[in-house]
Amino acid sequence: MKYDVIVIGAGYAGLTAARNLRRAGKNILLLEARNRVGGRIYTKWLDENTYVDLGGQWIGATQDRMYALCKEYQVPTFATFDTGKSSMFFLNQLKQYKGIIPPLPIFALLNLNKGIQRITRLSKKINLQQPWLSPNAQMWDEMSAEEWMQQTMKNEKAQSMFQLAFEAIFATHPKNISMLHTLFYTKSGKDFDTLMNIKKGAQQDRIMGGAQSVCDKMAGELGDVLQLNKPIVSISQNTDGVEVSGADFLYTAKKIVLAIPPAVAGKIQYQQPLPEKRVQLMQEQFMGNVVKCYAVYKTPFWRVNKLNGLCAMPGQYVSVSFDNSPKDGSKGILMGFALANKAIELMQFDEAKRRELVLDCFSKFLGDAALHCETYIDHYFTDEAWSLGCYAGIMPPNAITNCGAALREPCGNIHWAGTETSDIWNGYMEGAVRSGERVSNELMNV
Repeated sequence: MKYDVIVIGAGYAGLTAARNLRRAGKNILLLEARNRVGGRIYTKWLDENTYVDLGGQWIGATQDRMYALCKEYQVPTFATFDTGKSSMFFLNQLKQYKGIIPPLPIFALLNLNKGIQRITRLSKKINLQQPWLSPNAQMWDEMSAEEWMQQTMKNEKAQSMFQLAFEAIFATHPKNISMLHTLFYTKSGKDFDTLMNIKKGAQQDRIMGGAQSVCDKMAGELGDVLQLNKPIVSISQNTDGVEVSGADFLYTAKKIVLAIPPAVAGKIQYQQPLPEKRVQLMQEQFMGNVVKCYAVYKTPFWRVNKLNGLCAMPGQYVSVSFDNSPKDGSKGILMGFALANKAIELMQFDEAKRRELVLDCFSKFLGDAALHCETYIDHYFTDEAWSLGCYAGIMPPNAITNCGAALREPCGNIHWAGTETSDIWNGYMEGAVRSGERVSNELMNV
């Protein structure tokens, strides 16, 4: 059988593309290498009532496609818990505060605010569809975000807090990322404040039953159009169509959609060489490093002390934490991010040592009670062949202006999707859904 379209990758991008094409009457096949759908969205159930999102989890302001999917599949959302005081453990001092302004010395605070506001102001000039054509694109692309930070913020405490916020957003050290990509990503998600915040921000709401629950319902609609445990090894194409093959299968189609990160797409064997810029893109774009670390307690005990579980801890293994308890508070679940270089360092240890180090971080702002959890679990997508990292693909200096135009450009019968290809909410579930919509529209006349 020759399909109209074969979609590779059953994350939000691939599921959206496959669903839309099937609803339009196309003969399609959706192949997923894993034994589950969701990709970098991975909800792990610890028991029949308790789950943790080991991958992406939040949706927020202006992420209209995700809210629409939740509504369509009748999956409720609920607000991220942020009632009470936040904490900051910095330079061996613990401080608690209300609101979103951290308790920094006035000069540090002013310097930090200056940097954040400047990024938002500069990002407004970025061409989201073609960032390489933005004003001063070459200059911004040659500069790393770290270089910009050091030029803009002279206060060391401001630099430390900015780096923490930056790594929480990008999951890489500022030295690794192009300033042009930083500005593009900022505008893609509206502004820097939106990317950082809970209320009216990217972390505003959680999905009841976990972020994978919507993926599972989309997969249910697709039925046997979806096939799991089908890792692609090779792609061959000619003027008539395309062949995809793995260890024990070969399928043919008129068109193929690769709804996977460019870094992962670069591991596939292409029997006919791809354009030079596309190859360069798959080599240049890299994935972030993040470990999501969870401690499950009998109750969210920190709430009794009017703490919200939010803590910023620059320089620690866990640099940011959140209250990830169920909506009804029936368990206390604390989630921490180990980010960028700290993620790499943390994963050098075995699970028992990681548990000890992470709980020690939690105890720095919650006391000894945080050392005694019922369950500890963490996850590192960098070790997964089908992800190679999280949250998303990142452009290093000089990559966007050299090969960014290849990101969405079809290569013969090969089309590209995935959150990395989205101009709106790039790197988020929303961006993945939008990319699936775009690529399915490209293929409606197949």
